[in-house]
Amino acid sequence: MGLEGKGFKKKGKRALRKKRIGVLMGGFSSEREISLRSGESVLRSLLGLGYKAAPIDCAGDMAGRLMKERIDAAFIALHGHYGENGAVQGLLEMMGIPYTGSGVLSSALAMDKAASKAFLSYHGVPTPEFMVLKNNEMPRPTLPMPFIVKPSSQGSTIGVSIVDKKDRYHAALRKAYRYDTKVLVERFVEGRELTVAILDGRVFPVLEIIAKGAIFNFRAKYTKGGYGVRVPAELKKGLESRIKSVALSTYNLIGCSGAARVDMILEDKTEEPYVLEINTVPGMTEGSLFPRAAASEGIGYPALVELMLLGAGLKTH
Repeated sequence: MGLEGKGFKKKGKRALRKKRIGVLMGGFSSEREISLRSGESVLRSLLGLGYKAAPIDCAGDMAGRLMKERIDAAFIALHGHYGENGAVQGLLEMMGIPYTGSGVLSSALAMDKAASKAFLSYHGVPTPEFMVLKNNEMPRPTLPMPFIVKPSSQGSTIGVSIVDKKDRYHAALRKAYRYDTKVLVERFVEGRELTVAILDGRVFPVLEIIAKGAIFNFRAKYTKGGYGVRVPAELKKGLESRIKSVALSTYNLIGCSGAARVDMILEDKTEEPYVLEINTVPGMTEGSLFPRAAASEGIGYPALVELMLLGAGLKTH
């Protein structure tokens, strides 16, 4: 079927506008509502640009919906499980439908924070020290407090706790285990929260997230005025280059393609940039971090959506 190539860029916008684009959104995960908001924003832009786009809520028979809608390509705006863990990517590959973003293996690896952190550590990418727990086990922590407890395969900081007292440890684990059978306990790094957006290997300016709480949590992310963003982040030139280099190395090592966002923490004491996680389906509401990073380079939201679509292709990962 000709799985080689780098997407639709060779075919051009005119040819692609004759295709039927399915915008995949919603789903079953705890990030369903955010996914719907991302998908609706993408859909409006594609329709406004003249594309034949249709919304597909992935809460039911996804394969059946894709066949019924006669989709020629998929724009994935599906967050959380199925959307980011390689499942929908595998389905689309089996159906021969080109799609945006990373492939099956890189999606699965990035979604599993424990696996991706171990992989990045092996390759020398700085990431906070961590331990992995499974199946409701609750051993004594080997990390000094404070530390972060989080489900290994969740997004939007769902199920995440900061533990700064011994009597909060088991409650934090129980909370995380509600969302996953595997839990990550990670050293809490005091520092500046940064994120680096990357599109097809192009690194956008570093953003700094000014969170009102101790962590940039779900409520802060999706409540108007819940956080501030400094773009570009105020950084020394050499430090900015290092942060971008670490982010791009992460993107390349995980095997990402299309759009991805690398979340990092810049430790106050050492000015060491630590990778926390990589998001292979970053939020795409018009106020989300990825579009804001692109906007700082003069790329408006509709143009960004089109660039992401033009990069879609049958994956060979």
